[in-house]
Amino acid sequence: QVQLAESGGGLVQPGGSLRLSCAASGKFFSIVDMGWYRQAPGKQRELVAVITDGGSTYSEDSVKGRFTISRDNARKTVYLQMNSLKPEDTAVYYCNIRATVWGTTNDYWGQGTQVTVSS
Repeated sequence: QVQLAESGGGLVQPGGSLRLSCAASGKFFSIVDMGWYRQAPGKQRELVAVITDGGSTYSEDSVKGRFTISRDNARKTVYLQMNSLKPEDTAVYYCNIRATVWGTTNDYWGQGTQVTVSS
């Protein structure tokens, strides 16, 4: 099994910054892709950014130039640096990793962390 522990959410004013972290733990697994999704009230969960095991990244258009995804493979941790935050970034942010455990690849999700952008 793979467990994910998220941290770093909170309340921030427009234009501010936050850094989200998500650490994976467990036994006998290898991580493929790592990413962040978000879900605002009344909306579907959407992909924010993803980073592959090769280091390639993809970001949703509305966050390009403001959010940066990175990963530390030794620590099995993925980060999301969020700058120039806007009220429309308010959502619950979920960490997602795609990992292979005993030859089977599955998606694993964090519990979610609230990000609120408000003055």
